[in-house]
Order: sequence, then structure tokens, then C-alpha cells
Amino acid sequence: MNLKRIRVWDLPVRLFHWSMVVVVSAAIFTGINGGNMMIHHKRLGIILVGLIAFRLAWGFLGSSTARFTQFVRGPGAIRAYLRGQWQGIGHNPLGALSVLALLALFGFQAVSGLFTDDDIAFRGPLRNLIDGGTAAWITSLHRDMLLWMGLLVAVHIGALFYYLHAKKDNLVKPMITGWKEVPEAVAMDVRGGGWPALVVSLAIGLLAAWIAAGGLLPAPAPLPVPAEVPAW
Repeated sequence: MNLKRIRVWDLPVRLFHWSMVVVVSAAIFTGINGGNMMIHHKRLGIILVGLIAFRLAWGFLGSSTARFTQFVRGPGAIRAYLRGQWQGIGHNPLGALSVLALLALFGFQAVSGLFTDDDIAFRGPLRNLIDGGTAAWITSLHRDMLLWMGLLVAVHIGALFYYLHAKKDNLVKPMITGWKEVPEAVAMDVRGGGWPALVVSLAIGLLAAWIAAGGLLPAPAPLPVPAEVPAW
């Protein structure tokens, strides 16, 4: 089989991927340890909202392998892949489901964290938009989802090891370098995702992070001026 080396992943996708690894790992660490680390946990949650908003925008405006329309496929493609009849570059049909699941779960964790309240020292930046009962319910969901997030990450990592050892296909290296050798029959030029698309996607991510930080909320009322202490 003749192979051809192509650039399969663009730089924004790779930077997003490894930024997610760092931010999610740090968010889990700070959330579990709590205490003074919760201020960093909140900041990481806001960053996570911005990252996911960027990736969603890049999924429509980015290069061909980054676009949802290219790698999100129907049941027929999944059956063909399971029978070993699917060929292509980028995410395979099952990998696409994994990507969507990770984006959905991390997105839920990031957004739900904005409304949480531990009744001790932490309040999400958008907590005041909902009542106490709803905040308690969301806080409980936010904590419970940690287990499912860990399981999904474990499945994702397990799939990487399976492809590396069983199929001799290193999926990590292309996500670092961007390049991969693929059969000539499926090789294609990765197009799209120029500077205008990048600027728009970054703007959407920054806007989402700003809103998540409470940018649309009214400014807090100024503190009352303390009365003067009598000289006597």
C-alpha cells in the first residue's frame, strides 16, 4: 500500500486539544482539593467555556478535517467502520462520537460550574441568575458528573493505546506534529480555516469567556460610605 504524508490536523485544532488536556486536568485537581484553590477552579472553568466555544465555531469555520460536517457521520458509516470497510482521514466514525461526547460533557461541566454554590466559600460567577434550590441541584449534578467525565477520559485514553498496539496506528503523534502518513487512495488536501475564520472563532471564544465571567451582569452596587466617627 502506497502511503502519502499529509497535514491532517491544523494548528488551532492541536492547540485546542492540548489546552483542553491542561485545563481539564487542572480543573479536576483544583476542584477535588477545594479550599483556596477554588478561585483557580473558577478561572479554569471560564477558560474552558471559551475553549469549547472556540472549538464549536472552528467546527464550522475551520479546516476540512476540523469541521463537524466532515467527521460526524451517520449509522451507515459506523457500520462500515466496524466491518473494516471505512477509509478516510481525521476522526473515524467512532472517534467522532467520542469527540462529541467529550465536548458535550466538558461543556456541561464548564457551564454548570458557572451556577454552582457550595454554601461555604464558592459561588459561580452566574450564581445570582438562579434561585437557591436550582443552584443546589446544579451543584449536585456538577459533582456527580466528575465520575462520568473520568470514565469517558479513561475510554478515550484506552482507545489511543488500542490503536497504538493493536492497529499500529499512533494517533497522538499527528496531534502533536499535524502530519500523518495515510493511504494514497484517501489522501486529500486539508483546506479552509484561514486567518479570517481563526479571528472570528477566537472572538467567539473570548466573548463566551467574557459572558461566563459575568460580563453581561450589572455592576454591583457601590458600598455605602461609612459614617464619620465623632472626634470625641
